[in-house]
Amino acid sequence: MALDETNHRLFVGTRSPAKLLVLDTDTGTLVTSLDSSGDADDIFYDSENKRIYVSGGEDAISVFEQTDPDNYSLMGIVDTAEGARTSLFVPNSGTLYVTVPHRGSQQAEVRAFQTKPDGT
Repeated sequence: MALDETNHRLFVGTRSPAKLLVLDTDTGTLVTSLDSSGDADDIFYDSENKRIYVSGGEDAISVFEQTDPDNYSLMGIVDTAEGARTSLFVPNSGTLYVTVPHRGSQQAEVRAFQTKPDGT
């Protein structure tokens, strides 16, 4: 889960079906539901860029854009690796770190993804 305190929105990832739910924390009502990466583990709200990052163990990170508190859209899917779902977002650097587990010939590693649009 992640929280947008300013707009009173709670972001919740579900695994089956794989969805990002957006809830109004004042009323408890569902604002919207969007298809998301499977096997969701971590969700982060990037207040500076108005984005939500959902890391999922089914090889991908879903990136959503918040156009306003009631409207969201899928910006894109970033490929990762099988089982890579545990992550950490560091707002100051605009970096999303995702851990890749050792599985078969896949080596364990930590991958870093830059989230700031200008790359700074």
